[in-house]
Amino acid sequence: MAPTAAYDRMADWYEREFLGAGDAGTSDGNPRALGGLLDGLLGTGSGICLEAGCGTGVHAGRVRDLGWTPVGVDLSAGMLGHARGRLPVAQADAVRLPVLDGAVPAAVAVMVHTDMPDCPAVLGEIARVLRPGGVLVHIGVHPCFCGGFADRSDPDAVVLGPGYLDGRWTTDSWTDQGLRDKVGARHLPLPGLLQAFLNAGLVLEGFTEHGAPTPVVLGVRARKPL
Repeated sequence: MAPTAAYDRMADWYEREFLGAGDAGTSDGNPRALGGLLDGLLGTGSGICLEAGCGTGVHAGRVRDLGWTPVGVDLSAGMLGHARGRLPVAQADAVRLPVLDGAVPAAVAVMVHTDMPDCPAVLGEIARVLRPGGVLVHIGVHPCFCGGFADRSDPDAVVLGPGYLDGRWTTDSWTDQGLRDKVGARHLPLPGLLQAFLNAGLVLEGFTEHGAPTPVVLGVRARKPL
């Protein structure tokens, strides 16, 4: 299992080097490249948008531009140290959100489900705090093409080996320049991920992929029924 606050020891590196600027900020694997997906899946609105696993708060500006009021929750005090200047935050485990039942109209989770030891439980908790009719946007690494089983060193010929069905936590990675060799990742095959939304009582509304020629990211829009 991944350490409970693995990002504490690397929060400064994540903010200054991994997120970076220039070309690093537009590459498929960098969270800064995903604002267009948030625009399309979340859309404009008003009221609180809760970000589960907000990290350093890099998406807060985009959420705010869409009309929402971003509020973040993360387990890592180190990451929240960078986030506090970008949005209101609380330190908490996403399986026990410090939010009342049915309190928020929207929630997002961006590039974090592989950091969570129990992603299905987190989706259930987000469903709890969403008001009826509320929307959840999940954007995460693509289960089919990213993970310890995938060698992406040649972007034109991604090689998939055994391991997709294992659903395990691993630090195996094709590169030492990213996150997974440092903090690990919990893999969840595609059916397990999608079933977790349904088990949480959410209705799936839309999907998108990002990255070429082989997708790096899968986006999902879901809604809590009225």
